[in-house]
Amino acid sequence: MSETKILSLQELGERSRHYRQQGKKVVLCHGVFDLLHPGHMKHLQKAREMGDVLCVTLTTDEHVNKGPGRPVFTGQLRAESLAALACVDHVAINQAPTAVPVIHTVQPDIYVKGQDYKVVEEDISGNISTEQEAVESHGGRLCYTEEIQFSSSSIINDQFDVFPPATKEFLQGFKARYQAETIVKIVQSLHEMRVLVVGEAIVDEYCYVNPMGMVGKGVNVIACRYGSTEQFAGGSLAVANHLSGFVKRLSLLSGLGQHDPHEPFIRAKLAQNVEPFFHYYESAPTLVKRRFVDENMNKLFELYFGDEEPLTAKVESAICRWLVEHAHTYDLVIVPDYGNGLISPAIVQVLSKHARFLAVNTQVNGGNRGYHVVTRYPRADFAAVNEPELRLAAHDRFGTLESLTRRINKQLHSKQFSVTRGSQGAMLLDSASNRILEIPALSTRVVDRVGAGDSFLAFASLALAGGIDPEIALFIGSAAAALDVQIVCNREPIEPVPLFKYITTLLK
Repeated sequence: MSETKILSLQELGERSRHYRQQGKKVVLCHGVFDLLHPGHMKHLQKAREMGDVLCVTLTTDEHVNKGPGRPVFTGQLRAESLAALACVDHVAINQAPTAVPVIHTVQPDIYVKGQDYKVVEEDISGNISTEQEAVESHGGRLCYTEEIQFSSSSIINDQFDVFPPATKEFLQGFKARYQAETIVKIVQSLHEMRVLVVGEAIVDEYCYVNPMGMVGKGVNVIACRYGSTEQFAGGSLAVANHLSGFVKRLSLLSGLGQHDPHEPFIRAKLAQNVEPFFHYYESAPTLVKRRFVDENMNKLFELYFGDEEPLTAKVESAICRWLVEHAHTYDLVIVPDYGNGLISPAIVQVLSKHARFLAVNTQVNGGNRGYHVVTRYPRADFAAVNEPELRLAAHDRFGTLESLTRRINKQLHSKQFSVTRGSQGAMLLDSASNRILEIPALSTRVVDRVGAGDSFLAFASLALAGGIDPEIALFIGSAAAALDVQIVCNREPIEPVPLFKYITTLLK
């Protein structure tokens, strides 16, 4: 019988219209309902008492913004659990990111939320106001239940093996010192900062292929069947887009090829509040990285379309003049230095001299391995590298991370120096307190690691430049990176609501 309660959203709308024609009062509840607990049940029972028919709609899996590993249960399983409750008459799964389309389809007499949504100003999603408007546009009203509260996220974090023991232990200690609401407000307080991103514009291409095996005839070459191609705005473009939802004023300085066919795509992909200052290479094209990727997101092969030395003296001089004039006007200058030729030694010197707060990363890739290191900067307020990049800068394969971090940090005269370690998390040296801070990886599932270092750099830099405690900055950067590894390449930026919800989930 419970299976018959599960309907499509269209069917639910038709049933609701039929009930209203009969003079029955339709009540609607909407949520994730990832783990049914007594709080949910009392909430739903109370909602049922407010009318004649209770409809419950669920957020579809892809729109559950509670971070990696959520939802624990699929939409179908969550629907079946709700349908098994006697107080629930009908269940449907909502394919949209908000409940507004559901409300317009069902047109409930009463839309019911829990008391934790009662203070509209504390709703980080900003959806309650729009949902209320949608309900009232059809003559309905918004009501709240006052039942006992439980947190699904807290229960899942404590009772399910979402995270390994070391991560659970870290989160227990961290949330004893900091509340999620406090960290969210800290990030929101950085909105007025002026940020400049300086670095290469990269067009990332993923050619999705299906490997078929070796070509034969004794040749060690893999044959693949081509599927499709997808392009992404990568490099400094991605860093700027990540921060576009968190700061009001954001500029980007980068280099493009003259008359390049990729420029319309690049401009279209930049967030509206990103102000680009493009300098045009006289003969080099915009850098394109084409990766051949299988169905499991394994990178099989990579092609670079670009020039190892794109700068001419004329373009280099123009960039230096612009930075001398403008760099000091920004609260934060972030330099994701990919080592593909845009940031010359002369530009490094200008950045080091004129940026008020300089955050840098020098990434190792196939085109610069062996000579592109963070110590090319004589000064940085914050530097973020991964472990191989640190060891390359120190010319030391076996030294301890702490000793190498302190050595390279001393060369850069930085206030903070961080080392990201993939699945092993990250560490940060705070020069003022002489502390080494460590954090485990905050992600439970990895889709694609491309771009995770950029998101960590972006958000840790923003927090540190805003005067935030380094421990909190390390946490914010790590949470952003945990979300980023769930995203294919740079398909979409880190946005405020998913980040704030994940921070809240982690600290429940």
